[in-house]
Amino acid sequence: MPQPVIAVIDVGKTNKKLFLFNEDYAIVHEQSARFTETIDEDGDPCENLDSLRQSVFDSLRSVAQEKDFEVKALNFSAYGASFVYVDEAGKELTPLYNYLKAYPEALQKKFYETYGGEDVFSSRTASPVLGSLNSGMQVYRIRHERPALFDQIKYALHLPQYLSFLVTRKAYSDITSIGSHTNLWDFEKRKYHDWVKKENINAILAPIAKYDEVTPVEFAGKKILTGIGLHDSSAALIPYLMNFHEPFILISSGTWCISLNPFNHQPLTIDELKKDCLCYLDYKGDPVKASRLFAGHFHDEQVKRIADHFNIPAARFRNISFNPEMAARFFADETGFAGKDLATYASCEEAYHAFMTDLVAQQYASTQLSLADTPVKRIFVDGGFSKNEVFMNLLAARFPELEVFAASIHQSTALGAALALHKAWNKKPVASNLITLQFYDHMKVI
Repeated sequence: MPQPVIAVIDVGKTNKKLFLFNEDYAIVHEQSARFTETIDEDGDPCENLDSLRQSVFDSLRSVAQEKDFEVKALNFSAYGASFVYVDEAGKELTPLYNYLKAYPEALQKKFYETYGGEDVFSSRTASPVLGSLNSGMQVYRIRHERPALFDQIKYALHLPQYLSFLVTRKAYSDITSIGSHTNLWDFEKRKYHDWVKKENINAILAPIAKYDEVTPVEFAGKKILTGIGLHDSSAALIPYLMNFHEPFILISSGTWCISLNPFNHQPLTIDELKKDCLCYLDYKGDPVKASRLFAGHFHDEQVKRIADHFNIPAARFRNISFNPEMAARFFADETGFAGKDLATYASCEEAYHAFMTDLVAQQYASTQLSLADTPVKRIFVDGGFSKNEVFMNLLAARFPELEVFAASIHQSTALGAALALHKAWNKKPVASNLITLQFYDHMKVI
């Protein structure tokens, strides 16, 4: 008898994956694909929409033919800050523009001057000034630079909702995508900002649906309950919100280390915005204050510098052991590790501990921005740095008043998207052991 499962298509910037979760939310099947980027009309790199569309249907057909599984439900998670524009017939009108695409300075200046200035506007929308990374600004650009194209748009769909649209042919907006530094949402009024209506952008935004909305879809002769999709950062928070009710901060680590505090409901200050803080909306529409640090990027840069200096492979640092005596010799200062002469260090281990002392000092400052004046007692770290013994021990030493845990959770983004549809397809209670925790005792570092 085939095993009932939920399928999740998870689209990252690099890897596109499909997962099947059983009723206990264990992954029983996965497959992945990588696409070569294409270019937009300006020659800038962008996602290959044709390949992405084809991959969605190819992967669904392949699992539909699996005799060991019965796909009961389907959901999507994907990176945010990217719109797909479709016409009345549901056909894509433009490339999927890269959120790192340069934004015209004059147009950006005009926008903020029209709508209250950068500081006031950013505080209302919980969105630092990020150019194309504020996805609402992408729509504003089309509205002003290409009005004929704007008139052809039936819907502007964030990427997770576009993936759902491909399968259901129903257009929805989702609060986790809208609430992710888009410039679209007024966090004070809890609705779209006034500029959205004034610029007629609301005319091409699909109705907002609840996170657990499903549409029955016939696929390969079977009925699949299909969700509307979720923004990846918000999806990754869902397993933690479902499993833990004591206040916590989640440091989601990767290229960026994002400190997410679902228990900080204070409005963003101008100073916090200038220090790269923002607010997300979780899957239930509640604000999540977040602070960001480009920690993974800094780590990769400095590891390469250390490896080159000591003439060793960078892979040596993947499982480096923590040495408390060595770590105790270093402290962060205003110079920063990037300005230090590596010849002053006797070994690559010594240089790495000195660097990590500096990096964790930056992480402490970043996390404090979202932690401030909240009843948080625990910090969970997931992603790449949760496996880094040096990072975790130094972080625990920096937060002696809090419990610091490395959280092990396989594919948290995809799992969150699956859990969002739990009531629609799964009669079993959600298991309480989805997240494995490893405690780091700050007393062992002193």
